[in-house]
Parts: sequence; C-alpha cells; structure tokens
Amino acid sequence: MKVLRYEPADAMFERSPGQDADIFAANLVDQRQGGPITIGYGRYGPDQVLKTDIVVDDVMVVLEGRVSVESDGETLTAGPGEIIYMPKGTTVIIRSHEDGALTSYVTYPHWSEAE
Repeated sequence: MKVLRYEPADAMFERSPGQDADIFAANLVDQRQGGPITIGYGRYGPDQVLKTDIVVDDVMVVLEGRVSVESDGETLTAGPGEIIYMPKGTTVIIRSHEDGALTSYVTYPHWSEAE
C-alpha cells in the first residue's frame, strides 16, 4: 500500500448500518485496500443520538461541531481537534449537538467485518 491523503470531499457517505438517525459514515481505507485498519469520516446531523456497542477499538477525531459520548455513567464532550477513544466491548451513546458534527475515525480491526 502507498502513502495516501484524504479530505472530506473524497468521502462517499452512507447511513451507518442498523440505524435511522441522520448519521453517516464514509470508509476511505478498509479491508478492500489490504490495510489492517479502517479510516474514514463520520457526519452527524444536528441533535442526533446513536446507542451502540463498540465491537472494535475506535478512535474518533472531531473536525467540526461537537459530540458527547456517554459510557458507564460518564459523559465526555469533544470539539474540533479533540479525540475520543472508545475501546472494544464498551456500550456508548453518541450525541451530536445543535450544529451537528464532522468526525474522522480510525478502527482496528475493520468495523464493517466485526458487525
């Protein structure tokens, strides 16, 4: 695999599997390219909520807007330039705020194979 660069304009967003909210994911690198991780962007509409079990180690970098992640009775809120790490095996509630959010993510292994 060679060195690659991506930006949000490269993303082809699809609704996150198993939910109806205004939340979309766009994998840019995953098992199809032969790498060990998945890299992509997430887009959250305003005031959206996603409750999910984390089935892979997941790193979310907030690029625009704000998101809050609740787990085990604790809520962490992140804005542009901040990172939230969600370890495999945790249950989380992810909430976007009034302006929605654009995030980037890295997962290990590939989240689409672990579902």
